[in-house]
Amino acid sequence: MFRSARIKLTSWYLLIIMMISISFSLVIYRVLISEVERFARSQRFRIERQLQEGVLLPPDGHIQTGTLPLLTDPDLVEDTKHRLLFVLIIVNSGILVLSGGLGYILAGMTLKPIKEMMEEQNQFITDASHELRTPLTSLKSAIEVNVRDKHLTVAQAKKLLAENIKDVDKLQLLSDELLQLAQYQKPNGKTADMSLSLQSVVKKAIRNVEALAKAKSIPITNTVGDAILRGDSTELSDIFTILLDNAIKYGKENNAITIDSDIKNGWALISVTDKGIGIGKGDIPHIFDRFYRADTSRAKTKAPGFGLGLSIAKK
Repeated sequence: MFRSARIKLTSWYLLIIMMISISFSLVIYRVLISEVERFARSQRFRIERQLQEGVLLPPDGHIQTGTLPLLTDPDLVEDTKHRLLFVLIIVNSGILVLSGGLGYILAGMTLKPIKEMMEEQNQFITDASHELRTPLTSLKSAIEVNVRDKHLTVAQAKKLLAENIKDVDKLQLLSDELLQLAQYQKPNGKTADMSLSLQSVVKKAIRNVEALAKAKSIPITNTVGDAILRGDSTELSDIFTILLDNAIKYGKENNAITIDSDIKNGWALISVTDKGIGIGKGDIPHIFDRFYRADTSRAKTKAPGFGLGLSIAKK
């Protein structure tokens, strides 16, 4: 599809360039031919005037019939026209070949971001469909099996409903994260710009993950210095919440998490440090990819989530 679009775009580039080139060539041809003819007429008038004044009269003092046209040499004028036309054709042919090659390259550069965006979108749809299918399949299978069971007890039905609620919660979590990611991807999305306390934003993020940290007996050490920043309090809090949430999910029980800051030259560098399972160097370039955890060994930890957190934080 993109190859066809690239060829079409190249054709349009080529058409526009050649229309401009041929138009300029016609103008140049008309101007130069006009100058050649003007020069020929001027030369003829000069010779006529000199002949009339006797400057170029033959020794016998008489002008022979047919001599004057020979002095203007009309064949030379026609030859000049033909050579000029030939040169312009060669030049335009060169422009055609050069523009075709450069146009093809330029078309590729123009379409590259669109191609990457389409590939990313298709990959996103595929990954989202996969993530949606898993809980839906589990939900459907459990319901079908228990519906066929004629001896299903009330206790078993309640257990089934409890499991179904967990699957529904997963679907709700995924839809919430997808909506949040879409919100941050809006090109015209507005971000509030206000003065706020860094310490208060970090404390809010810690409160958001406090229950999850207590469940794994993971203390959070806050050594962030207080500073006044400009930005959106909600978005900054979301970023820190995502980072802390990841640290807790993949961290080891009873191992502390530290959130620290380094403020220099008007910039605040925030770091979140944990003693978790770590991540391979080869996987680091992909940590902000959507659904990243679905294709990595980190997924084996059975940590909740869909791998959208860091993508949201990046946006």
